[in-house]
Amino acid sequence: MSTCLLAGAMALTLSAPDFTLEWTHSIEHVVWREFWRVEAEQLSLTGAAIKGSGAGMEPGPDAVLRDGWWVWTPDLAPQRELLLAASGATGGGWRICDSALACHELGVVSGEAISLRPCPASADD
Repeated sequence: MSTCLLAGAMALTLSAPDFTLEWTHSIEHVVWREFWRVEAEQLSLTGAAIKGSGAGMEPGPDAVLRDGWWVWTPDLAPQRELLLAASGATGGGWRICDSALACHELGVVSGEAISLRPCPASADD
């Protein structure tokens, strides 16, 4: 069953409700990865991983080191939307990948923040 995710004005079709959001910190140049699920027209954060640490990039308190990544489960209520900054300062944007490893890159160049949210229920039908 595919899932629809709105990224600004663009609709992305994901192969499943689970997706990965990944980016590189603009100052520390450390890779950060979050695991999300689209459910009940909200976004639920199911896990996070970071390839190192630095200013503003500290792993969660229950993080464990696995294959060079600090991995943990953040305590965050489901979100109606995520706002992704598009600074253009990281050498890349936000990378969204679904379980079939189909990836989309957003916010590569400087611009307005990008709203990421589930499509309205009728768009998934």
